[in-house]
Amino acid sequence: MNNKTSISTFVILSIFWPLSVSYAQTAVTADKSSAKDNSVKSDSTQGNTLLIVPQQQNTGLSELDTPAAVSIVNGDDVRDSKPQVNLSESLTGVPGLQVQNRQNYSQDLQLSIRGFGANSTYGVSGVRIYVDGIPATMPDGQGQTSNIDLASVDKIEVLRGPFSALYGNASGGVVNVETRSGTQPTTLTAGTYFGSYGSFRNSVTASGATGDGTHAGDVNYTLSASRFTTQGFRDHSSARKNLGNGKLGVRLDDRSTLTLMFNSVSVDAGDPGGLTEAEWKANPTQSPRADQYNTRKSIDQTQVGLRYQREMSDNDQLTIMTYQGERHTTQYQSIPKATQANPAYPGGVIVLERRYQGIDTRWKHNDQWGSVPFTLIGGLDYETMTERRQGYENFVVENDFTEYGVKGDERRNEKNKMWNLDPYLQTSWQLTDRLTLNAGMRYSTVSFNSKDYYITTGNGDDSGSTRYHKALPMASLSYALTPAWNVYVSAGRGFETPSINQLSYRPDGTAGLNINLKPSTSNTVEIGSKTRIGYGLLTAALFQTDTDNDLAVATSGSGRTSYTNVGTTRRRGLELSFDQQFASDWRVRMAWTLLDATYRDDVNTAVSSIPAGNKMPGIARNSAYASLGWAPPEGFHAGAEIRYMSDIQANDANTAQAPTYTLTSLNAGYRLDWRSNWSLDLFTRVDNLFNRNYVGSVIVNESNGRYFEPAPGRNWGGGATLTYTFE
Repeated sequence: MNNKTSISTFVILSIFWPLSVSYAQTAVTADKSSAKDNSVKSDSTQGNTLLIVPQQQNTGLSELDTPAAVSIVNGDDVRDSKPQVNLSESLTGVPGLQVQNRQNYSQDLQLSIRGFGANSTYGVSGVRIYVDGIPATMPDGQGQTSNIDLASVDKIEVLRGPFSALYGNASGGVVNVETRSGTQPTTLTAGTYFGSYGSFRNSVTASGATGDGTHAGDVNYTLSASRFTTQGFRDHSSARKNLGNGKLGVRLDDRSTLTLMFNSVSVDAGDPGGLTEAEWKANPTQSPRADQYNTRKSIDQTQVGLRYQREMSDNDQLTIMTYQGERHTTQYQSIPKATQANPAYPGGVIVLERRYQGIDTRWKHNDQWGSVPFTLIGGLDYETMTERRQGYENFVVENDFTEYGVKGDERRNEKNKMWNLDPYLQTSWQLTDRLTLNAGMRYSTVSFNSKDYYITTGNGDDSGSTRYHKALPMASLSYALTPAWNVYVSAGRGFETPSINQLSYRPDGTAGLNINLKPSTSNTVEIGSKTRIGYGLLTAALFQTDTDNDLAVATSGSGRTSYTNVGTTRRRGLELSFDQQFASDWRVRMAWTLLDATYRDDVNTAVSSIPAGNKMPGIARNSAYASLGWAPPEGFHAGAEIRYMSDIQANDANTAQAPTYTLTSLNAGYRLDWRSNWSLDLFTRVDNLFNRNYVGSVIVNESNGRYFEPAPGRNWGGGATLTYTFE
């Protein structure tokens, strides 16, 4: 059977097989949000209608009912027998999502959805990230995951496809993280983890509440703190990370609540950089340039948010979300002294000070037109960020001796301001008992302004500004064939502006912002099917996304990456997932993604000529995941995972690839409860069981051929979680 035939067969089976499964219709009760359902209750009050609400803490996404590709990972799954350090530990089983651990805590994870964001050299682009409603993505579209506290996560929602356009400046999708709200009784949890390469994580979490949350004056809280240290798998990859997170909720009266959220993270990490293919094969742990230049990064971020929610009437709800934060970054790069001799070169040390804030005001109205119930949401989202960007030489010269890895003379000084203003409108109509129409529109305006304060001979005034506008419509139609089987079709437009990091450098090497970059616009069509089978869920999504002015890496080297627009690209794919609980304590999960991402036009960049038909770099065509776990409430528990990733192109010319790999992980542990107040969970795990030598991630279009960021061989870890319940 050829590849196309097998794919078609799988799609047909995933859509029509449920008709032959008689118990699929009887296993689902009238309440689709039962304890065995992996989804959560719908946010809508109109039957099966669901409305996706941007930047709302309780989005109420349902894996079965949402007319879009959505996956929900529960907090218990995030923590179960895992180190609780990176999102890559728990999101590898989400179809359409590619998340790679760079083994480099100075550059964050490499996270992409449906191929968007795969060429990001640092941070996350093309994907919107929210934590308790506060954007972890800045107004320019650049995001980061370092402030997510996995110890206090309640759930993680991953939204892919056209619906994500309603969140604004992102083409691939949305990752929405919600932390736990405190409940009675009060609990105190202490956790520890230790593993290979001198890795240690210690954490403490306290949560509780006064009252049940329904009376004026009732308070709930969750507070957590953790510290992670590691010597690192590679040379010069040690890291230290301190993280604090808190949420405090107050019931003001019978109709309104107020929630305060705060978060603080501090990271100091070495930057091992990329390796050539020869260097990787010779010694994947080496970091020759990092040792020479003492490359490293420090990050300090603090933010606070406030959400007010009031039931204005039985049919109307007002929500106001506001937040403010600041982030300080200092990065030392591996740039030779001779390269910095150019008076227009901005140096080898980057110092960033960012201050950001925003407010999202939203009104929700439930009503009925004749016999047709509907929901309407209107809102206005405003975000702004001010950045002071300075550059310095990464060396000093004393007595004819050059010392690298220290801050030298100033080479760059500018103030960048960004803001976006987005009104949006969404509606959901329950046309019949089975047919639901969802539609929405967001009009996004993103503005950049740069003021240059470093003007010298050979380095002129590089001030400039630009502004982007785009209307982002979407619509979907879903039909419930049975109470356990929904099908849908959706379409929408995505919008992705260049981030400030993508604007920072020009491909020709001259100073100043690359303000000639255009935003990319994508149009997506998707069809899908979701079927409840017993206590399991089978989903399938087939999509095509055509993008104009896609952003691609033009040059990448010496710690700097510049970008260019590359005409038209196309992403076509199939996403399948199956999650089934059986025999009470057994659970199996499977996911498969087929993603064909290609250039549609002939393109010439500063690095190479890209012929039409070439594969887009940083994206695996095939990826698969499977796990089997046995998890009774008490006693022994165990699990096994297998992850497959096909080869990944490292450059636009398709002349370098990270090879295919398959990884196996095992975990086992023991849970013990005693005296009704105490519980203890011990676990151990081994990753890369068969000691495969593979590349964890690639640096797309690295100009010196240093594409590869190696991953560790066989490694192990273990930990314990101790919980005391006050009763």
